[in-house]
Amino acid sequence: MSNIKLFEGKQVRAVWMEEEQKWYFSVVDVCGVLTNQPTQRGSTLYWGKLKQRLKEEGSELLTKCQQLKMQAADGKYYETDALDRKGILRLIQSVPSPKAEPFKMWLAQVGDERLEEIENPEIANARMKEIYRQKGYSDAWIEKRIRGIQVRDELTDEWKKRGVKENLEYSILTAEISKATFGMTPSEYRQYKGMGKSKENLRDHMDDLELIFTMLGEASTTRITEGTDAQGFWENKSAAVEGGKIAGDARRQLELKSGQRVSTPENYLTEPEKEKRKKLTAKRAEMIDSSDKKKN
Repeated sequence: MSNIKLFEGKQVRAVWMEEEQKWYFSVVDVCGVLTNQPTQRGSTLYWGKLKQRLKEEGSELLTKCQQLKMQAADGKYYETDALDRKGILRLIQSVPSPKAEPFKMWLAQVGDERLEEIENPEIANARMKEIYRQKGYSDAWIEKRIRGIQVRDELTDEWKKRGVKENLEYSILTAEISKATFGMTPSEYRQYKGMGKSKENLRDHMDDLELIFTMLGEASTTRITEGTDAQGFWENKSAAVEGGKIAGDARRQLELKSGQRVSTPENYLTEPEKEKRKKLTAKRAEMIDSSDKKKN
């Protein structure tokens, strides 16, 4: 089970290993938090240099690293260096940081929280809701978002049972549903919303109606998949297109009757991030204008 944890507002990707009953954390993300890196690239470069140093020192820590698939900024899953809590504690010893002690306490808390969630799944939902509230989302939006996660899980459970391969094939089928529902693949939708290379989940930047139609597309796909007993990638791809089309037809009907588009470029990025993106867009426009003037 993959997840994203928050330490002082910064994301740390994690994977829960059921067999071992423990979390594995992204080393790149931990390095970024401890050294206060402003970008993911900075975190990656820092870990690359530290990794080389540890290798030269003959550190056993590198043998503890596992390659686990975690979601990147583009929404796809890639092999990522990961360590369990014990390994992260050893890593901290190699990273001089004033955040070392608070991070150790945070690690202990994360482990305890997971054990509580296993005993009582309602706690996990409550914590998820609180994280969204802290980000400024309304309770009504949060309920839809959580229901959307459940609908998505039901669909991926069906795909898994029917021989669809995780990651790449899941991404392709998801893109088919999205394209039939909204006329855009998830990557195109991210561009439409001006999210750029943000690590944020696209669905966290959808409004109520966008979430509802996303759910409709995926719930319809699940129902069609079960009804046709779709097997393998190609049959499930057909079901994905049909499921998305049902949501797409409903969306177009609503737009026709209301005179308003369901998809909106609005997002939930913080104001500083929005300002930064505006400046980058303006700078690119100036460069294009300058280039055009030289040509003329």
